[in-house]
Amino acid sequence: MSTVSTQLEAARAGTITAEMERVATREGVTPEMIRSEVARGRLVIPANKHHLAGSAATTPTRTWGRGAESGPDDLATGHPGATGPARLWVNQTVTQRWTEITDATHLKGEHAPKRLDPTGIGRMITTKINANIGASPVASSTHDEVEKLQWAQKYGADTLMDLSTGGDLVGCRQAIIDHATIPIGTVPIYSMILGRSIEELSYDVILEEIERQARQGVDYFTIHAGVLREHLPLIERRMTGIVSRGGSLLAKWMIHHGKQNPMYELFDEISAIMRQYDVTYSLGDGLRPGCLADASDPAQLAELSTLGELVARARDAGVQTMVEGPGHVPLDQVGTNMRLEQHVCDDAPFYVLGPLVTDVFPGYDHITSAIGATEAARHGAAMLCYVTPKEHVGLPKAQDVMAGCIAYKIAAHAGDLARGIAGAREWDDDLSRARAALNWPKQFELAFDGDTARALHDEDLEVDTDFCAMCGHDWCSMRISKEIVAFTSGKDTAFQPDRKAMPSPGVSEQGKELLAARGSLPVVEGRHACHSDVSPVASDAALVQDTARGKQPERTA
Repeated sequence: MSTVSTQLEAARAGTITAEMERVATREGVTPEMIRSEVARGRLVIPANKHHLAGSAATTPTRTWGRGAESGPDDLATGHPGATGPARLWVNQTVTQRWTEITDATHLKGEHAPKRLDPTGIGRMITTKINANIGASPVASSTHDEVEKLQWAQKYGADTLMDLSTGGDLVGCRQAIIDHATIPIGTVPIYSMILGRSIEELSYDVILEEIERQARQGVDYFTIHAGVLREHLPLIERRMTGIVSRGGSLLAKWMIHHGKQNPMYELFDEISAIMRQYDVTYSLGDGLRPGCLADASDPAQLAELSTLGELVARARDAGVQTMVEGPGHVPLDQVGTNMRLEQHVCDDAPFYVLGPLVTDVFPGYDHITSAIGATEAARHGAAMLCYVTPKEHVGLPKAQDVMAGCIAYKIAAHAGDLARGIAGAREWDDDLSRARAALNWPKQFELAFDGDTARALHDEDLEVDTDFCAMCGHDWCSMRISKEIVAFTSGKDTAFQPDRKAMPSPGVSEQGKELLAARGSLPVVEGRHACHSDVSPVASDAALVQDTARGKQPERTA
């Protein structure tokens, strides 16, 4: 074996790498803890050497390291005002994230606009979320996909997969990598069949594409090596057959050629390429259930057994490995599925799609799947793959990416709270202190998406005071509790508002767009159009309100 070292090999040799130190800082734990977990195989750090340097598919001219000019900020972060163990990188607000994304000097690469900030994925640290994007043969473009990447990072994605199946796949993939500070994953088989049928796929094409994408800087590959020829009869009586694109393509190849899965046959050769660049395996669940009726069936479990074998083979080759999990699972089976993977796959990080816990809410699958994702996180899933409102019905747009990310940030954070991750609840407690003190500006500063919260508040009441529009002054339980001398509620000195009542500073551009979409009162320079500053004549203000409510103005004789 050559001297090229992966994170796994370094960890097993007792070496703490710069990437392990960075992950430790982000997670509020010791570097030794991270090294131990990587060595155990229970934590992975997907960090392609080319993406670490931001080298734009070229050989890096220097090795990133602690204190190097190109190294990321060593300071821990967290929600506004976080201290000690609460300084968890995942617990940043949208505003904090966007500030970094739009800073051209932050994490600038050697030849690319951005480079990777190492992320750890494992059940002993905070739960991560992944966003899927990608151009299709009928929609989107490279520009659109880079925009989706930025939205995904803004709204909390810890990793992102480019699942493009149309357009300039190579150029789109490179643009995404070059603009990403989070790990990027792909499903290489999608590119392998461009310009050819799946039946024409050869061993040489497979290895050439793996090499090309590794050289581009992809941090982890979904490889569907666990779908074996002998598993196919188990699919025959399924309600929804094979719902994985990669799994269905390889099934067709095996049936046509009468041979074993080429990804399984070439597994050692693929591992050798991945080791050279330190690409992480995300062993694909090609036989995942696509409906509740197929959950936990013999096909799914047979593939899981093969994935357990492949985890051991990948680790023996020095390659970090995580395992992908089921898509549709009844709520009562979610915990069992998590524990089964941990047992069969030697506790490799489990990366789960949802799972969706109902099948009857297309258009709202980001919600039904986030319920399953919360349960999965509570039982030890290391990373949750988001589902958007467009799941099962179309290609996600930027707004769908936002909705999926927020739903899954809720699931991941709820899972961290349930598992007792040190410092995780301090964010919730700080916002509750601000809420009890009736400090609206502080609430919106601490809220994950403060722009949306501010807009919804100001939709009804453009004053920050000691009540909101839901209850009004006399019925506000928070105000009453704060006034009761014997209660501590609302009296934390660090969270008091500057004044009892003050005009709202106004909503952001994003907030204005939200209110316009809701058919709310139009906003002019941060004020409702019926506000006396905008419409000083009462009759004009009344007309604005009637129009917003859809009420026809009265006609005079």
